[in-house]
Amino acid sequence: MPQVISAASGSNRSSHAATLDASSRASVDRTSGKIPVSIAFLAVYGVAPGALIGAVAEARRIGVSPVSALLAGGTITERVYFRALAHHLALPFDDGGLQLGAGAHFPQSIASGVAPVLLASGREGWLIAPDGPKVEDLLHLAHAGRLPREHLAITTPSSLAQRVRSAKERQIARHASSSLMEHDPAFSACSPPTPQQKLAGSSFGFLLPFALFYGGPFWGLLCSICGLVLSGAILLRIFATAASYESQRTTERALADAELPFYTIAIALHREEEVIGQLVNALDAIDYPRAKLDIKLIVEDDDAPMIEAIHALDLPRRYELIRAPIGVPRTKPRALNMALPVARGSLLVVFDAEDRPEPGQLRLAAQRFAVAPPRLACLQGSLVIDNANDNWLTRLFAIEYATLFDVFNPGLAQLSVPVPLGGTSNHFRVNALRRVAGWDAWNVTEDIDLGVRLARMGYRIGTLPTVTDEEAPSTLNAWLVQRRRWLKGWLQTLVTHSRDPGRLVRELGAARAAATIAMVAGGVIGPLLGPLFGGFALLDAIFGNLMTPQTPLELAQSTCWIFVGTAGVISAFWPALLGMKRRGLLGQWPWLFLMPAYYVLLSLAAWAALFEFFRAPYRWGKTRHGLARTSRRGEVPARN
Repeated sequence: MPQVISAASGSNRSSHAATLDASSRASVDRTSGKIPVSIAFLAVYGVAPGALIGAVAEARRIGVSPVSALLAGGTITERVYFRALAHHLALPFDDGGLQLGAGAHFPQSIASGVAPVLLASGREGWLIAPDGPKVEDLLHLAHAGRLPREHLAITTPSSLAQRVRSAKERQIARHASSSLMEHDPAFSACSPPTPQQKLAGSSFGFLLPFALFYGGPFWGLLCSICGLVLSGAILLRIFATAASYESQRTTERALADAELPFYTIAIALHREEEVIGQLVNALDAIDYPRAKLDIKLIVEDDDAPMIEAIHALDLPRRYELIRAPIGVPRTKPRALNMALPVARGSLLVVFDAEDRPEPGQLRLAAQRFAVAPPRLACLQGSLVIDNANDNWLTRLFAIEYATLFDVFNPGLAQLSVPVPLGGTSNHFRVNALRRVAGWDAWNVTEDIDLGVRLARMGYRIGTLPTVTDEEAPSTLNAWLVQRRRWLKGWLQTLVTHSRDPGRLVRELGAARAAATIAMVAGGVIGPLLGPLFGGFALLDAIFGNLMTPQTPLELAQSTCWIFVGTAGVISAFWPALLGMKRRGLLGQWPWLFLMPAYYVLLSLAAWAALFEFFRAPYRWGKTRHGLARTSRRGEVPARN
């Protein structure tokens, strides 16, 4: 069938479509000098020539096919267009009744718009959902009397994609769950720890209680191990903060609409009915040619309320609902892997349900990618807490985000150290994302893992000076659920990327490998043991020998903990104040006095995450959205 579709590609494109009668042909001929045949035939069906001419002008302006421009403009719907095309070609239009043949493939059949089908006549044929150039081929074949009508049926691209996915559910589910495992098992959190890791973990597990209850050499050994890791993490934070003062110099220029690439937006949704209207409003406000947007809304197949809420919005063609087949694990990265094979854009951005990106974010990312070398695989936008004024917890969350996205991540990018990506507003080159086998479906903090994995495979990550508003959990229980998942994912990432230290060093180099381990291990050990060590150090300073060491061992320990304590305070408050200044939050400085309490809560979440890591490593702790009471923009939060 692909040969039949393209058979007329070399024919005279000024010819007109076959029509049902002479008067219809005359109607089309009057507009033939200005309108391509792929949409000119619609004049027969009542579409005004002015609307067709406008679609042609828009197609030339933004660099898409006239069909895409016409459908994106909303003059007619996808279903009306393809039904009219089928009628015009005297072909059956299938609305879902025909059965796909065994030769349908995912994602090839969706990308090509062609799939084998059992026709109503009982013979085998082809179900087609042609794009602009293929529509012209079909019309020329019909005009020449060479269209094999007995073997063809037409449907919409949306219907074809939905049916291919339904027919290939098991294959799609398996690919979404295990593509990384099949690509490189060492990179998947699903792979078991190595014997060396099990021995190290068991030894640490035995060492901790002995150190706490018996002290002596056990305590000294524990302090040495943790002090080394925490010192590395603290130094990395200090160096990254200093490096963040260096602005990323770029020479990008504004791209005309015709130069902009197609852009895929992937959003995994689960029980988000309360914010879906707000999300669609935010996406519709994006300043990007609508005919070049490919918005994938991925929903679990059994999430009926979410599916109904999306259907009720009657979204335009640029939106596509992808129903993820039931399977394990039920995680956001698995859902995103459903969209990656069928992404039509050369660039892809991930947003969350509650996000409100700045309208120019996609344009700026496209401009940066256009002038950057191919090894720049990802640009991370800044996340800003929109509901910071809800309560003390959201205020501290906002300070934490300002520290991470306005200081720490830009500094790491300057140092060429792997950047711990946020779960949203990360923009990717699709070809790079596919080369690294997408997201790890088994890692519940997939963004951290992907940032490290991209770096290990030779790619670079940059930051994007643009903002996405995000809603922070405003209750302690919701915060603990979210933070427990995040910390469990950090622990998964630590296990994954420490499986083969030699390979890690070969891929990143010794310095970057050490920085990566310090960052990830510090992100685990710091919350787990930081408050504990801080309390013991304080007691030792008041009642013990911290300030008056008597032996060389005590001197080494005192030096270590004084450095960790002093440098740790600097690495916590310097970036926080700098981030607050850059984000315009300096008026919130009194809330910094609650940071110690925030760290205690973080420690509680870390211990809960450690317990869950062994009990339910792949359980996804869902964060509920749509509960914000305030907005930094002064708007009343949406309630749908």
